[in-house]
Amino acid sequence: MDQQDLYGLLLQHVARHVPLTPEEQQYFISLLKPRRLQRRQWLLQAGDICRYEYFIVQGCLRSYITDRNDVEHVLHFAVEDWWITDLESLLTQSPSQVSIEALEPSCVLQLEREALQTLYQKVPAFERFFRILHQNAYLAQNRRILQNISHTAAERYEAFLERYPAIAARVPQKYLASYLGMTPVFLSQLRNHKAGK
Repeated sequence: MDQQDLYGLLLQHVARHVPLTPEEQQYFISLLKPRRLQRRQWLLQAGDICRYEYFIVQGCLRSYITDRNDVEHVLHFAVEDWWITDLESLLTQSPSQVSIEALEPSCVLQLEREALQTLYQKVPAFERFFRILHQNAYLAQNRRILQNISHTAAERYEAFLERYPAIAARVPQKYLASYLGMTPVFLSQLRNHKAGK
């Protein structure tokens, strides 16, 4: 993957929200560090302190927590052109309760917490950019909470398929079931019913 491919997707992503001069683009790129992950490799492990915002150039990742019975609960999926982090750990610099794992071979661009603070000062447009990003994440999380308490499992599955069809095709069934709050067996029954089997 060449330099243009590596940073081009991110620059296009930013440009959809805020305008940047060529100099601001170059400065932003100078703060980023590429990181490649193998399938099943952790980007962040529970107990570690999150020090980065991560932009996904290639691949698919999941964030999850593990409860006291060692059951994993998927919180988010993230694919190309999305960001992922543990915002609470990043902001408070406290140990993360969340793990982030690559579900496919992946490439991310890391933006360190300290570099982000400098970026806010030197390129104020990024304060607006990350505010928009976090507002959108909040709205998505709020929508998910409302669906979980007011929709049936079948309705949640249909809504996910409608909103994120590409993700539904890429993630293993057990992780999608966990995200939707159902067992893999029940999700399999929903899929078979939908397929008319």
